[in-house]
Amino acid sequence: MKVLFATAECWPFVKTGGLGDVSYALPKTLKKQGVDIRVILPKYSTIPNYLKENLKEVAVFSVNVGWRNQYCGLLETELDGVKFYFIDNEYYFKRECESSYIYGFGDDCERYTFFNHAVLKSIEILNFYPDILQLNDWHTGIMPLLLKEKYNFGKYKDIKTVYTIHNLQYQGVFSKNVVGDILDIDNNNFYSIEYFGGINFMKAGINFSNMVTTVSKNYAQEIQTDFYGESLGGLLKFNNHKLRGILNGIDYDINNPKTDKEIFVNYDKDSIENKKQNKLKLQSLLGLEVNENIPMIGIVSRLVSQKGLDLISCVMPQIMKQNVQLVVLGTGEQRYESMFSHFAYENPRKLYASMTFDSSFAQKIYASSDMFLMPSLFEPCGIGQLIAMRYGTLPIVRETGGLKDTVIPYNEYTGCGNGFSFANYNAHEMLDIINYAISVFNNKERFNKLVFNAMSTDNSWEKYAKEYKSLYESMCK
Repeated sequence: MKVLFATAECWPFVKTGGLGDVSYALPKTLKKQGVDIRVILPKYSTIPNYLKENLKEVAVFSVNVGWRNQYCGLLETELDGVKFYFIDNEYYFKRECESSYIYGFGDDCERYTFFNHAVLKSIEILNFYPDILQLNDWHTGIMPLLLKEKYNFGKYKDIKTVYTIHNLQYQGVFSKNVVGDILDIDNNNFYSIEYFGGINFMKAGINFSNMVTTVSKNYAQEIQTDFYGESLGGLLKFNNHKLRGILNGIDYDINNPKTDKEIFVNYDKDSIENKKQNKLKLQSLLGLEVNENIPMIGIVSRLVSQKGLDLISCVMPQIMKQNVQLVVLGTGEQRYESMFSHFAYENPRKLYASMTFDSSFAQKIYASSDMFLMPSLFEPCGIGQLIAMRYGTLPIVRETGGLKDTVIPYNEYTGCGNGFSFANYNAHEMLDIINYAISVFNNKERFNKLVFNAMSTDNSWEKYAKEYKSLYESMCK
């Protein structure tokens, strides 16, 4: 089976969020499971130089974007047994900015229309006609329509498309003026991509793909409703016959407390007692009170409203009154950065807040914390709670999306569970669960059993990649 995985980002080349992690780990795992899978993405100027040095030129050709005839370079490299292809055009992808900013430009519609065309043309140039074209988020949403309209000939006709929604909130909405100027599509298909007078790349992906997946079973149900559907709930409900939910996993090679070089002391589920050494060292490093009996709650997050930070803000004074420490890492909206900075200034022995992105520090937080707070308003899948469990840090989550699918709330009567959860988007309900988690922490026998449960939970890609492979195989029969 041959699969071409088209994505706007992929670690370690470029990453702004969970899509970058998935685009590396899922293909790597599918390759191990016998799938001939290759990844294709834009060649951004922000790709680290040590990786650029390994890129080899494959071909140079032209790509039509509306009336424009644009240069395109095709390069390749190999990493962990997987071939990676890069679409090169400096006009579109050489932007002088921080590596975390690869979207949000005024010409994004043109940039990613070029990318979509270039991917499809690369198939012929490489003579790699995939059975499955795996597409991801709005950046590749227009590709199934272009495949139908512009590439409906020869071996292209046999290609099936799977379109994965990683976050429905970001849809690629643009002015309808681009239809003739950039997209050059048949007017008969305009309604299928029309969105409140403009056009919507994600709507195109939903309508024209053979299958649509999203990153958890619960989120697949939620996005068919008005509240979570982001104005596409009705469309997704209409297309639910081809909608599937498949959970994301995490890379167990990278996220492994037994071998992780970024943490202070290594450990595993059979040496959980060593975990507390990480906590003591982090407390000392950050100027917090050094005491293993004070529960530490970690937050590693984008600081945006989706992540439930309004709930935290509402009860932050009450949290600070508890015998607890908070360690926060993230960047985002100014109001949330200011909130954490303010409380850190007032409570320097109880709260440390770093308003930046630091992957090494993030790993230390996962390894050192006792609990991990993630009270999201919505969460398609979530990666933080999976990494936290891998490191024996118990997640405290709201029951939404993938958080509900992956975190089993502690049952004090049976001893089952791998974390704590609450149902309603309510600050005091969240506070009650935090206080309950603290009370369980104070019973070391119960808490250590929960930690063992969390570290024994299988959230590896090996488990979930099999579901993708099964889906692909069912489409090729």
